Parts: sequence; structure tokens; C-alpha cells
Amino acid sequence: MNFDAKQVVDELTTWIRNKIIYTLKKRGAVVGISGGLDSSVVAALCVKAIGSERVTGIAMPEKDSSPDSLMLARDLAEKLNIEFIVEDMTPGLEGMGAYRRRDEAVKKVFPEYEPGWDFKITLQSNPLMGNSLNVFKGTVANKKGLTLEKRLPLKEYLQIVAASNMKQRLRMTMLYNHAEKRNYIVAGTGNKNEHELGFFVKYGDGGSDLAPILHLHKTQVFQLAEALEISREITSRPPTTDTYPGEVTQEEFFYRLPFDTMDSIWEAVEEGVSVPQIAKKLNLEEEQVARVISDINNKKKNTEYLRISPLRVKE
Repeated sequence: MNFDAKQVVDELTTWIRNKIIYTLKKRGAVVGISGGLDSSVVAALCVKAIGSERVTGIAMPEKDSSPDSLMLARDLAEKLNIEFIVEDMTPGLEGMGAYRRRDEAVKKVFPEYEPGWDFKITLQSNPLMGNSLNVFKGTVANKKGLTLEKRLPLKEYLQIVAASNMKQRLRMTMLYNHAEKRNYIVAGTGNKNEHELGFFVKYGDGGSDLAPILHLHKTQVFQLAEALEISREITSRPPTTDTYPGEVTQEEFFYRLPFDTMDSIWEAVEEGVSVPQIAKKLNLEEEQVARVISDINNKKKNTEYLRISPLRVKE
């Protein structure tokens, strides 16, 4: 997955500048910065493209967010010398009933659960370990050390996800509020893994005016971060959903295997490398490689509806 990160930074800097100024004809860019890798890279690219005085970073914590997210976002904004605004999303989410709707579903699965407990969702299968059903497990824990785990029924799982997705959609509303009042664009922070496998919220974090890293694998974004001198505190932080009260990484929640393994197999397939060759290069069994490829293809197929534009009646 090695590529010339410095050259890509230069190419993306030019692309961003041209798209903002000449195509979209806007004055600057708003970036939702979360203290994570992707948003940090996009913010740094925008600064290189149009200058720090025309980039605004918006942190949007809510009561389930990790305190580290806001701290790292603030540190990034200071390093980049950009305008930094903190918007507390908790009141808005409470007004829409996001927490109440989520907790209602969680309590149906875990009658013992009370608001204030930790809660998270994880996927139980791993394509490197064998064929198994793609089922989601819920985990709740209280401050006294009690931990409970159960497979989530479909109805309750869907309600939890629907309520949680309000967070991303409300954040996008806030980003456009700040962009429109400045005549700025909203810069998207999604990468190729998220977009093509469906790990984003439609009209939430999937909504933006330009998407400078949407064509890049997560491992390539890490390389861009190094070229842009993003702090070690950010690049060493495990990618997290930062959505549920209990901490859960993106690997636990959705991807189920390390980015370097997934991206290497994915990239090799796109370059026409055979399964036996990939297995030999990565020191894996051919069956493991085949399962990873199948998992990637299934995710693409099952989330295609997220990537299509609204369907229209043909004239």
C-alpha cells in the first residue's frame, strides 16, 4: 500500500483549491474535526490549499463522545491556526429523542440497563478466522463492574442504529449552518473504506460539497497524515465510531480485521493479483484471502443503496 504521499498531498492541495475557488466559487471550507485521522488530514489539506484564515474547524461533541475527541480536535486547530468552534450537540439530540429512542431499544434486550450505563455494538465474525454469521452483539456495563452481552434482535438493532444516526445527520446540519453563513463549502472526511463498504450515514457524514480522500484507503490516509505531520496523538489513536457510551473501535464495530490486511487484499484484487499470489505475499491461507474478498464484495452489494442518488422517474 506504499505510495508517494507527498506527491498526493500536492495533487490534492491543487485539486481542493481549484474546486473551492473556481468550480464551487466559495470563499473557504468548513471541516467537522473529531480528533480522528480522516478529519485531521482533510483539515490540514484545506489549510495547505487555501490558507488557515479561510478554514473553520467545527467540533461537535455530545454526551456520549470521548473527552479525548474534543481535546485532540482543539490541539489540531491550534496547530493549524484555524478558527475553531465547539458546538454541543447534546441538547439537539435530546430534543429529537435520540438517546431516549436508543435506550428504549437497548432496555428491551437488557431489562437491567439504565441510562448512564456503557453500551456498545460489535460484530462477532472475522473473515480471517472462518465462516460465521454476520451478527451484531450488544454489550452493556455499569459502574459497579456488571457486564452483560447478548445478540441483538433485528428490530432492536435497527432502532438503535436509526436513533444513533441522528448524531451524524444533526452534525451535518450544523456544518452547513456554519458553511452557508460564511459562503464556505463543507469538506467531507470519508475515505474509500467507509464509502465503498457503507460505513457512513446517508445525508449525515456522507454529505459534503467535496470529498478529497474518498478514493483513498485508510492505510493511505495514514501515510498522508505522516506527510502532513499530523500529531502522533491523533495517528496512534485507534479509529473509533465515537457514537456509543461504551468505547468501540471501527474494527470491532464494522470492519472486523486490521486495515493493513484488508486494504492490501483489496488493492491487490483491484490490480488483478490472483488469490494464491495474495495469500503467499501476505502469509495467509488462500481460504482466508477468499473470505476477506467475499466480505468486501458482500458489504459493497448490501450497502449500494447508500451510494445512489435519489431515484427519479425517467422522462
